[in-house]
Amino acid sequence: MTSAIFGSAAFGWLLALAALLAGWFTYGWPGVALAFSVIVFWLLLQFSRAMRAMRQATGAPVGEVASAVMLNARLRQGLRLMDIIGMTRSLGEKLADTPESFRWRDAGGSSVTVELRAGRCVRWTLHRPEVPEAPEAPAANTPAGAA
Repeated sequence: MTSAIFGSAAFGWLLALAALLAGWFTYGWPGVALAFSVIVFWLLLQFSRAMRAMRQATGAPVGEVASAVMLNARLRQGLRLMDIIGMTRSLGEKLADTPESFRWRDAGGSSVTVELRAGRCVRWTLHRPEVPEAPEAPAANTPAGAA
């Protein structure tokens, strides 16, 4: 519950407002200018992080990942979409808007479907192709008289 509160946009805006007010009451206009500079710097860092993840994903086909099984093992609740894109180095294939879901596949036919709520992973499912049963080994050639 606390991660949802501290990770929300409303909390970020309240924190920015608190910084502006603290700057005003502490140093006046120079304090507001300092708080505003810190807020802009933070926003630029977030933008840079998003652009880095997108730059990594541009070279890969949409929805492809090296190993869906390894992606399944690394996923956890609360991961942001940008974190998942960074792990896969690929944009996911969008399946639905409500609930927001994306799929990544590997060359073997396995896939991972990730469901997001408010931009964070809430559940994921690994889908593996059915492997046909191997035929039984043929009986060993034995001479007709031996048994």
